[in-house]
Amino acid sequence: MFTRRITICRLFGIAIHIDMSWLLIAGLVIWSFAVNYFPQEIRGLPASVYLLMGFGVAAGLLFSIIFHEMSHCIVAKQQGIAIQGITLFLFGGVAEMEEEPPSPKSEFLMTIAGPLASLLLAAVFWLIARLFQTPGWGLIVSKVFGYLMMMNFGLAIFNMIPAFPLDGGRILRSLLWGWKGSLRWATGIATSLGSGFGIILIVAGMLLVVNQQWGGIWWVLIGMFVRYAAQMSYQQMLVRRGLEGEPVRRFMRENPVTVGPSVNLREFVENYVYRHHFKMFPVLENGRLTGCATTSRLKEIPIEQWNGKTVSDIFQPCSQENTIDPGADAMKALTRMNRNRASRLMVVENGQLKGILSLKDLLDFLSLKIELEEE
Repeated sequence: MFTRRITICRLFGIAIHIDMSWLLIAGLVIWSFAVNYFPQEIRGLPASVYLLMGFGVAAGLLFSIIFHEMSHCIVAKQQGIAIQGITLFLFGGVAEMEEEPPSPKSEFLMTIAGPLASLLLAAVFWLIARLFQTPGWGLIVSKVFGYLMMMNFGLAIFNMIPAFPLDGGRILRSLLWGWKGSLRWATGIATSLGSGFGIILIVAGMLLVVNQQWGGIWWVLIGMFVRYAAQMSYQQMLVRRGLEGEPVRRFMRENPVTVGPSVNLREFVENYVYRHHFKMFPVLENGRLTGCATTSRLKEIPIEQWNGKTVSDIFQPCSQENTIDPGADAMKALTRMNRNRASRLMVVENGQLKGILSLKDLLDFLSLKIELEEE
């Protein structure tokens, strides 16, 4: 979903990230309000004031999205749901959960907090806009906060549409889940509605474009995102349900291929990488695990230097990023692989190498399980 992102701060222990795509939205918001909207609302002001008002709306939008998503996160933590962080991206923001909510009630409470927070902000911004309805700078402040009020009200209403992954879709899923007791069935219904809603937005946007209303392009992009996110959400739920509760030791391969730290890099490439086709190899020295050697680190060494360097020059020590306990949940291992973009993890217990867990083995098991147990 995301491209390159940067971390801007931490609130209540939750990291706030901004995806680079959000900067595009911020720029468009500033430009459209400074050039088109506010010059028509208040005439005769200097261009610098209109630009300042555009920045004010962009800053208010940033605050509003963070406030909305933080409301989700705070309630989620109260319900025992681990949160990785919040990312602002092209079409808004998302709270990144490490796991599915444990119950319909917890999902309902976590989800409803977002729209309620937006409505609260809308009320606060409306009050500020009313208080500053005076000539001069008061009117400027009033116009900015008046639009932020409408923006938050619209955000709350749009998010309540019962189409997953919008908040309304999650609320619908929690109600269906509580009714039937099946998260998989409820997710299937909610994501199907989300996918259908995405198609509606795409078609409506195309009709607007045909009529030379170029704002329809955004409808198309938002529809594509909603449809993609709905489909991915269902697949992620299947993955989570398929792997949760399964220990890593069930999938690990014992007696993996290992390499010594003194092996020449040219020999490492020819006799290990090209022979076994792995991207990571455990490094053993005198039978003791010391870390791993990866092809990503190997690429940092120029080819002409391979003959003069050894595996110790690309060595990475053992850490939480490249190891996993054999008793750990397989879903935890998959999450770690995704977060670190790794295809293999060393399975380590009390400092001893027990085996290797590969992404391919996890996905092969998952594919077979879904095929055999498909309802």
